[in-house]
Amino acid sequence: MLMLSALIVVDVQNDFCPGGALAVPRGDEVVPVANRLLARMPLSVITQDWHPQGHISFASASGAAPYALDAASNPPRLLWPDHCVAGTRGADFHPLLDTARARLILRKGTRLDIDSYSAFIENDRKTPTGLAGWLSALGAASVVIVGLATDYCVKATALDARALGLEVDIVAEGVRGVEASPGDTERALSAMAAAGCRILSLNEVLR
Repeated sequence: MLMLSALIVVDVQNDFCPGGALAVPRGDEVVPVANRLLARMPLSVITQDWHPQGHISFASASGAAPYALDAASNPPRLLWPDHCVAGTRGADFHPLLDTARARLILRKGTRLDIDSYSAFIENDRKTPTGLAGWLSALGAASVVIVGLATDYCVKATALDARALGLEVDIVAEGVRGVEASPGDTERALSAMAAAGCRILSLNEVLR
């Protein structure tokens, strides 16, 4: 039986690209990589952070400074600048991303009181997004992941995919990290590799 592979393009949105509210350094460099894969892989999903005003992940909602730790949560979590507010330009996809090729657009982080890094399970670790069922129904047993950011939503998506029994390839040229703390990107790549993800070049994936 032929094993289908699905592409997951994570959060390639204006607010995560240079000039955005939560810009990932060189985040726009993932766009041409994502587009090459979108052109080659017919089964694809693009995720989109889509937060309401006053979202729990926003530092402003707690009266804190961006990138402060919320000590009231267990474990403490990082608080972000307001970003990807539903319906704003910041929440839009990067204008050069070939979104027309996607089979599914999956919005996440839509609930005021729960954040969602992973494309599979929200941060309460109980609420599924529905992506696992969608992939299973279409017969996908492996995923290729690109997008933003390596050390948060890409890592969470990859680790949940492995926990669900999916094979996972991360395209090295197709991810970039926030680096809220120095070394976060390398630690994220190491964690994904330790969980059984393969970190491959674009050419290796296209072969």
